[in-house]
Amino acid sequence: MHKRFPGSVLALLLAGLALPALADQKLVLYTSQPNSDAQQTVDAFQAAYPEIEVEWVRDGTTRLMTRLRSELSANVSNPDVLLIADSMTMESLKQEGHLQAYLSSEREAYDAELYDPEGYYYGTKLITTGIVYNTGAEHQPHSWQELIQPEYAGQVTMPSPLYSGAALIHMAAVEAHPELGEGYYEALQANRTEAQGGNGGVFNAVAAGTRPYGIVVDFLPIREAAKGSPVEFVFPEEGVSAVTEPVAIMQEARNPEAAQLFVDFVLSRAGQQLVSEQGYLPAHPEVAPPAGFPDRDSIALMPLDIESALAREAALKQRFDDLFGG
Repeated sequence: MHKRFPGSVLALLLAGLALPALADQKLVLYTSQPNSDAQQTVDAFQAAYPEIEVEWVRDGTTRLMTRLRSELSANVSNPDVLLIADSMTMESLKQEGHLQAYLSSEREAYDAELYDPEGYYYGTKLITTGIVYNTGAEHQPHSWQELIQPEYAGQVTMPSPLYSGAALIHMAAVEAHPELGEGYYEALQANRTEAQGGNGGVFNAVAAGTRPYGIVVDFLPIREAAKGSPVEFVFPEEGVSAVTEPVAIMQEARNPEAAQLFVDFVLSRAGQQLVSEQGYLPAHPEVAPPAGFPDRDSIALMPLDIESALAREAALKQRFDDLFGG
């Protein structure tokens, strides 16, 4: 198969990664990455470790977890490694005993809040949620508080945490924020904010101008603005929430050594350079962000206790449903 990935990643691979003496192995990956990103990730990993064959399955995190839990209930564990959207899902799998700990040496370069302290899962990128506005809109918001002011009434759209993992993480982070709190979503509802399914629909509405303002993940408007879409993305002054697309090794992995190498690779500078070239904010603090993003140090992240958020998941979804409907 012809393998395609950015030339700078290949250079990093050849310069910095040694090929271990492995017998032929097969690694099974379950991922929620977009197809093109998943293919690039697998191709780059196999360039570094040609002895390892990779079989990968791609779907949205919710559907992928439905499949995985069905397999686990039948006492079957097909994947060796997971690379999925959010840490709340990983935390639930950890608490249920489905993940194994691995203390990757690559973790030493990362901020401690980006990985599980016992090594059960590691964030690989930062997909933040902020504000997008149409460049033809009357206002240019720079804070979350502005969206609940009267001048924004009926003009804001957002994804639903009933459908989007990033939106659920965002709701948990907002309600834990001392300046925003639980009353913030009530204020959004009172200001006639529209709730819809996912981030794609929010972006499309703002780009088309049917809603001039939106709450959305960063890479959609930043990427499309570079292509000429009439949108601007804002990192609000109170901070942004983030999903980290964590990677983890399954407890029943058939090839744990290959899985460990995959974890090391996606956390390595080569793997993180690929993240940047795919248009996402790398989790590695020393890898430059892609064009359109500010310096990583300038982005304020809202703190979030993942265990607490997971414990509140059902209550968060019920509150949102009560306020906005399904």
